[in-house]
Amino acid sequence: MPSHPRLIPSIEKLRQRPEVRRLETRYGREATVRALRDEAAALRRRLAGGAAEVRGAEEAAQRIEAALAARIAAALAPSLRPVVNATGVIVHTNLGRAPLGRTAVERVAALAAGYTNLEYDLSTGRRGSRAAHASTLVRRLTGAEAAVVVNNNAAAVLLTLAALAAGREVLISRGELVEIGGGFRVPDVLRQSGAILREVGTTNRTRAADYAAAAGESTALLLRVHPSNFRIEGFTERPPLAEVAGLGERLGVPVVEDLGSGCPRVIDGIEDEPTVGESIAAGVAVCTFSGDKLLGGPQAGVIAGRRAAHRLPDRRRHRHVRRLPQPLRPGRRPGVAHRRPAQRPSGAPRAAVGERHRRTVQSRRRPLDRAERPRPRRRLRPGGRAGLGGAVRERGRRRPARRAGDPGVHRRGARAGGRGGAAGLTTAGSRGTMSTARAVAWASSS
Repeated sequence: MPSHPRLIPSIEKLRQRPEVRRLETRYGREATVRALRDEAAALRRRLAGGAAEVRGAEEAAQRIEAALAARIAAALAPSLRPVVNATGVIVHTNLGRAPLGRTAVERVAALAAGYTNLEYDLSTGRRGSRAAHASTLVRRLTGAEAAVVVNNNAAAVLLTLAALAAGREVLISRGELVEIGGGFRVPDVLRQSGAILREVGTTNRTRAADYAAAAGESTALLLRVHPSNFRIEGFTERPPLAEVAGLGERLGVPVVEDLGSGCPRVIDGIEDEPTVGESIAAGVAVCTFSGDKLLGGPQAGVIAGRRAAHRLPDRRRHRHVRRLPQPLRPGRRPGVAHRRPAQRPSGAPRAAVGERHRRTVQSRRRPLDRAERPRPRRRLRPGGRAGLGGAVRERGRRRPARRAGDPGVHRRGARAGGRGGAAGLTTAGSRGTMSTARAVAWASSS
């Protein structure tokens, strides 16, 4: 006779078992409860179908408990892992694109473990631009006057068209209406940008005269797309880039080239691949390309070109820049507060911050007892004394501290513990995390 599913204890009773408590301390309540529910549901299905049998509630709890650790570990295991590329394709889009060099990996590891001057100008002590770091390198590499880095090349094309051609016509050869991996098609990107597609020439033959014949008052730009993943051979014709750029100058409209793979310089074995520098030198106003292919960087899209003529810097403040997806940082296990460096500042005990995190979570479900209520905080006045010694230490030298009232700084009360109290230094993008000042104050008061 099959066992009744009602023999399975409730989730709350299962949570009181010592082994489940240990797992909850390690992985967090959310992950543990989810695994308990999944394992209980799986056992319930087996009991109902006669595939399993238990003699009582204790045996059912033991079975769930025995498989619980493996289920949590499998749920939290990272899905991204190293593989061996035996496809014969060196830069494989499905296998992580271009591997990063060792120097780049070491630099990322050194910077990602702490705070950086991502949007802070150390020379002026004011808020800076996140685009300044990469754009300087791109300008040196390509010879462009300005550059912007976004998520991928499709986003770079979309942003360029939205900024320069929304509501107006874009002339493009029929032979360049390509589709790349993942189903991204040039006509679709054009429509999403708000530009109007105007095809010129034929699939196999397009001349500069075709662009000139189709140009009119509503023409915003000439778009040229490099067919990096296919070739058309035989009875074909395609005007040189310099000729198209010259036509754009005569018509008074910019020429934009989507170079795709983004070859930075001539590489042995693929000498026929056009380079970004050659496109800039040929006279294109804007050149877009990938940063994770032949450039050898992380997933990124690069917009490079002339500065004054076609408002390239304005694209940093375009409304689509913030909407475009940004590269995701490696995920962390949910429910484990002490694994987040921003919530466990240097020197703060893991147990102290972990206990404060537990009390904070509990306080959202019940009112705090009188003994647990936080003491009144002292506000940090603009220009007042900061508890960090008036300066934030940079490696090898001192630099001014960011104080309340500076651009991009939210005024938050400092929980000052005497002369060593920490000032509330939080940036505009850190509202979702515990500030360093609060973490230090909470750890020291426990």
